[in-house]
Amino acid sequence: MSHRRITPVILSGGSGSRLWPMSRPDMPKQMLPLTSSLSMLQLTAQRTSDAALFTDPIVVANRLHAALIEDQLSAIGAAPQALILEPSGRNTAPAIALAALAAGGGDTPLLVMPSDHVIDDVAAFRASVARALPLVEQGWLITFGIAPDAPETGYGWIRQGDEIDASGVFAVDRFVEKPPRDVAETMLAAGGHHWNGGIFLFRADIYLGSLAAHAPDMLAACQKAMARAETQGARLLPDAEAFAASPAESIDYAVMEKAGRVAVVPVRMGWSDVGSWDALHALSLRDGAGNAFAGDVVALDTRQCLVRSDGVRIAMIGVHDLIVVASGNDVLIVPRGRSQEVKALLAAFER
Repeated sequence: MSHRRITPVILSGGSGSRLWPMSRPDMPKQMLPLTSSLSMLQLTAQRTSDAALFTDPIVVANRLHAALIEDQLSAIGAAPQALILEPSGRNTAPAIALAALAAGGGDTPLLVMPSDHVIDDVAAFRASVARALPLVEQGWLITFGIAPDAPETGYGWIRQGDEIDASGVFAVDRFVEKPPRDVAETMLAAGGHHWNGGIFLFRADIYLGSLAAHAPDMLAACQKAMARAETQGARLLPDAEAFAASPAESIDYAVMEKAGRVAVVPVRMGWSDVGSWDALHALSLRDGAGNAFAGDVVALDTRQCLVRSDGVRIAMIGVHDLIVVASGNDVLIVPRGRSQEVKALLAAFER
């Protein structure tokens, strides 16, 4: 294994709208303490806090959240080597390109992580990174496959091919878009398939070279945006006009599905993308009646509920299987099992 340190790239541009009303444009999901006293951003940064293995992170984020990110990272003793503030959201492939350019575009290994995921077993996560690193040095693009425990239709899947060098790393046979239920059930039963967790490891120059081959317009726009970037201490503000010219595409579509040397590391690490209030209920510590309460909550004869408040008191009697979330002037009440529909609710507000 190389002694070259890995540069973490933390993607913090998402809005987490499924966790409304607590997650809002000015306080998105990754900034909230949902599973511990620390925010999800802080937990993400802590996973790569070992200075012997990792450099200070590069964070790519919305300009609106710059001060909030700096404050939260400072509170845990972390400081980004660069805080890249996107002038507009263009999806993950351009965001990662900005980070690769900020890292110098050389052979530095980049560990790309969303800022709003839960990983309970950090030791397993780091071991999977170590397993992948020798192949990264050889120019492979690595994705981390989450061991599936359900026929999930909300995630992309990865089908593994042949093992590479008896390393526990496998060539990717193909990526599968979010599948219908029957296809997901077949893949789960077959084995050799993994959820696509959106975590990647590759050299900066290999990623940029892949963009040159498969998305040259994107690379050119990002290079121009960074060449014209404004610098304010650790903050980097790419040129808005140049960046807006970039196609808005995910890394999966722009690079991973098209490149030649793409591999997957299967890993069991207690992963969740906390994509809904139902998912948070499943992750939370629950009382003997299956309830997870946070904030000022009084409940009698209540079962299997998630109830959270950041202000007003919530009082409940004789109910079960509900999600109740109060934040500011808004209250969400939804049956458990239907919290994925919160996005439809927000669309109704806009109409």
